[in-house]
Amino acid sequence: MRYLTARKRAEGKGASHTGTEHHWYMTVSAVGLAFLVPLFVFVFGRALGSSHAEVLETFSRPIPAVIAGLTLFVAMRHFAKGATMMIEDYAQGTARKLAIMFVIGLSYVLIAVGLFALAKIAL
Repeated sequence: MRYLTARKRAEGKGASHTGTEHHWYMTVSAVGLAFLVPLFVFVFGRALGSSHAEVLETFSRPIPAVIAGLTLFVAMRHFAKGATMMIEDYAQGTARKLAIMFVIGLSYVLIAVGLFALAKIAL
């Protein structure tokens, strides 16, 4: 009798041999976003419409800054993985490679700019 879980039996199957890993990454990041996005909307919603000084005061506190930074990072990594998988499914040749490089580069640029702006506010 084999004592393998369904996940263990599925690992390494498929053309790229990373389908299970990708699925778990996307599932975990989606669950993380399910908790982070409402928190971010609450924090951002309270700051929305406030004066510049009040917004700086809100995001200079550690909890709102960490929530905003985590939401930005997890959302952009989730976007990059999902868009990469979509491009791999529908594009061919050089266009596929260029589109994947663009999407991954865009996500890292948005993470860097967002975290820089957040650090500038928080510090």
